[in-house]
Amino acid sequence: MSAIMDQDSSGMFKVQQTIGSVVCCKCGVPMPPNAANMCVNCLRSQVDITEGLQKSVQIFYCPECGCYLQPPKTWIKAQWESKDLLSFCINRLKKNLNKVTLTNAEFVWTEPHSKRIKLKLTVQAEVLNGAARLQQSYLVEYTVRDHLCESCSRFHANPDQWVASVQLRQHVSHRRSFFYLEQLILRHEAASRAVRIKQVHQGIDFFFGNKSHADRFVDFLGKVVPIEYRQDKQLVSHDVKSCFYNYKYTYSVNICPICREDLIFLPSEVASGLGNLGPLVVCTKVSDSITLLDPRTLRCAFLDAREYWRSGFRSALTSRQLVKYLVFYVHPPPVGGQKYALTYVEIARESDLGNLFTVQTHLGHILKPGDQALGYDIYGANVNDDKMEKYRLHGLLPEAILIKKCYDKQRERKEGKPRAFTTKKLPMEMDESRGGRGRVDQEKMENEYEEFLRDLEENPELRFNVSLYKNKDYIQESDETASMSTDGESAPTVPIEELLAELELSEEDMDE
Repeated sequence: MSAIMDQDSSGMFKVQQTIGSVVCCKCGVPMPPNAANMCVNCLRSQVDITEGLQKSVQIFYCPECGCYLQPPKTWIKAQWESKDLLSFCINRLKKNLNKVTLTNAEFVWTEPHSKRIKLKLTVQAEVLNGAARLQQSYLVEYTVRDHLCESCSRFHANPDQWVASVQLRQHVSHRRSFFYLEQLILRHEAASRAVRIKQVHQGIDFFFGNKSHADRFVDFLGKVVPIEYRQDKQLVSHDVKSCFYNYKYTYSVNICPICREDLIFLPSEVASGLGNLGPLVVCTKVSDSITLLDPRTLRCAFLDAREYWRSGFRSALTSRQLVKYLVFYVHPPPVGGQKYALTYVEIARESDLGNLFTVQTHLGHILKPGDQALGYDIYGANVNDDKMEKYRLHGLLPEAILIKKCYDKQRERKEGKPRAFTTKKLPMEMDESRGGRGRVDQEKMENEYEEFLRDLEENPELRFNVSLYKNKDYIQESDETASMSTDGESAPTVPIEELLAELELSEEDMDE
């Protein structure tokens, strides 16, 4: 050891000490001295800190639902080489890693069909009573064994065996609300735990192997649509000695019968509670609350599920009663914003073009002379509402209320051509208990689904929460072809930027 005398700023001399080096007893390389008198490389070759650590683990995987068994009875859902799977694998070694410090963990690639998962773990530990600290890496191999979880094994033993069912109903004459709700369920994977899904008249039945899964699904429904539900249970069996009771649970869920584009005549107490809105309003949106628009003043109000079920009013006219009108003249200038604009238009029913009349509408920002529009014929429709009938007899209601612009002429040019987008569907079984009406209902359902797709094209706000995928059969037209086939305004479409590309793997890709 050598000492060097230096003078600091205070004029005092300070002795600086330097650490000498010794020679490794194994390889003879100079190194800082330690208790073992060995360099790090030789120490690592002599001491194995991974000795005694578990390097082979057996785990159980349910191939039906994609869950892994966390002993003793917990099943955890995790994707291949995901963070959840990495955390699950490390937790299986937690008791074995208490003697070392885990610093890093990563997957080592293996074939998905090999039933092997490999992790590369990096650990640190002190050796020779704390004289040195070593870091080493080692591989842990997990052998994946297929084993059905309790709910899947129960379903395979008897597919009709379920614990809880959710009977979802809406008492209206169409299924457009269910088409939209189906897309929300798929986007959020709310029905991923359902063992069976059956499509029935005016609704859908969901069957679950666990009551908690049904509770979670009903909670999800309450966040996306206004609902009311009732829960019932039926005793299946019970053990007198152990006091174990086996129940089947049924949730009867009703969706409010108010749908988008419905015309509503508000009861006086509801209208006063909303600041004297209406009383004739249009429903523009249905989520966890109902959005109502006064087409005469452009005032909007929101009605939550609790307030609606307290009054329980129904629509005066529904979208099944829309009438096609032809626009002859639009009185400028429209008053309003980009979403709605008040103006007066001269229109006539397409079936009676000789009878022109002027009405006020909130569609002044999109209507032009020559356009077609869909609306409600107030005085020609059959309304089962005594208060609305009194208003109509006294002439206090407009002759018609326009709801939306119609693009039937523009769509005739594209008839037979595939759309640029497509949607996914739930794996539903058809209820065959309705006899010969199955074919008629199927044709009606296809027409209603076509209307739902048109609504997605026309309404960007409606498709905001819907996952749309690129249609592989769609061929985009060139600019010259589009200009030749388009005369004036074209029908609205979904922009390509909003579409998702669905991953599809062929057998060759899987082999590679």
